[in-house]
Order: sequence, then structure tokens, then C-alpha cells
Amino acid sequence: MDVGDEEHDAHGPGRLGRREQDILALERRGFAGPGVKERAIREELGLAPVRYYQLLNALLDDPRALAHDPVTVNRLRRIRDTRRTER
Repeated sequence: MDVGDEEHDAHGPGRLGRREQDILALERRGFAGPGVKERAIREELGLAPVRYYQLLNALLDDPRALAHDPVTVNRLRRIRDTRRTER
């Protein structure tokens, strides 16, 4: 199953599902220290951090995510690209 497939039907093919929107909203927030973001992922989204990052990575390649929140998506794409070139 792809990123939020179960929610696509409810919102139409051109819109992000609630979980996808929540993932982008979480990424817009700043986190004070180590472990705070992982705790928020578990408590607020009910996801394991590993699964969260899998969904987030797929979401960064989704044109609907770019249309929904271009600032966040472009920032995260730059970070991802930088990390890939450093490997």
C-alpha cells in the first residue's frame, strides 16, 4: 500500500489524506531535543518512527505534497539530497 492509499479515496486523487497532511504538519514544527520528535511521532500519529520516515520519504516524491506545502517539501528534499550526496 502506498502513502495513505486508504485516505485517497475519501479525499479524491488530487488531495492528500489526513495522515499525509499530519506528517507534513509535524515536519513544519521545531523540536527541542533528542527523542522529542520520535515521541511526537508515536503519540500524535500512532506510527513507529521507522514507518514514519518511510512514509515521509515517499511523500516527498508525491506532487500532491508539493502542491499542499511547497516550502516544507522543498526544504526536506534539499536535506535528503544533501544527505544522499554525503554518503
